[in-house]
Amino acid sequence: MKKKATAVIVNNEEISPGIYSMRIKNDMAGEVIPGQFIGVYTKDSSKLLPRPISICESDKKAGEIRIVYRVAGEGTDAISHMKKEESISILGILGNGYDTGLSRGKVNVTLMAGGIGIPPMLELAKVLSGNSKPDQKITAVIGYRNKDIFLNEELEKYADVYIATDDGSVGFRGNVIDALEHYKLNPDIIYACGPMPMLRGIKTYCKEKDIPGYISLEERMACGVGACLGCVCRTVEKDGHSNVRNARICTDGPVFSVTEVNI
Repeated sequence: MKKKATAVIVNNEEISPGIYSMRIKNDMAGEVIPGQFIGVYTKDSSKLLPRPISICESDKKAGEIRIVYRVAGEGTDAISHMKKEESISILGILGNGYDTGLSRGKVNVTLMAGGIGIPPMLELAKVLSGNSKPDQKITAVIGYRNKDIFLNEELEKYADVYIATDDGSVGFRGNVIDALEHYKLNPDIIYACGPMPMLRGIKTYCKEKDIPGYISLEERMACGVGACLGCVCRTVEKDGHSNVRNARICTDGPVFSVTEVNI
């Protein structure tokens, strides 16, 4: 159930230039599915709408949610200046996450992400690793612009990690799909999150290889609860209720099968 609640900040720190990690304490932690997100409110009353930020980790025992976000405007800049033990208002838990059960029976499970699409991969890798069989391999192919990388070492606890950078400063020089082919990785299923050009490439790759793929769409959002229709995407099939080829990323997604959406 979506609800607005107050959380307490456990920590809020910069982990890479312009990239911040915040842990908050709230009882929503027990409800998280990998790939879901929360709306985070600033203390500025002139900014009524929350900033949608994907959930990076959920610690059910400690009752903590971790978000990792990029400072991209006034809202996220204000959030980055919030301090330990401050209260913060959040809206959650939002969206539909990854169905990790779809990886059952798959040997090579591959996570692919770029930029600020990387954070949700950490919780996903953790859950997949906990459910994996001895013959299952979990691989993460993650892309950055340059040497300012983040979360790679934490991902290495749960997956074999391959890094690609646009300028070649770390790992393979190129994008994540090029890295996939360079390292001769052969996914049986792909879970992905990142910028639209990357997701379009993954959709094409999955079609060519005839493998299932599940992508989390990044989009600007307003309400986050499906009321404003500000984050619709084109779908292959018509919606049974509205009879149009549209889906709301915030409520119908953000995770979709590559066969469901036209991107």
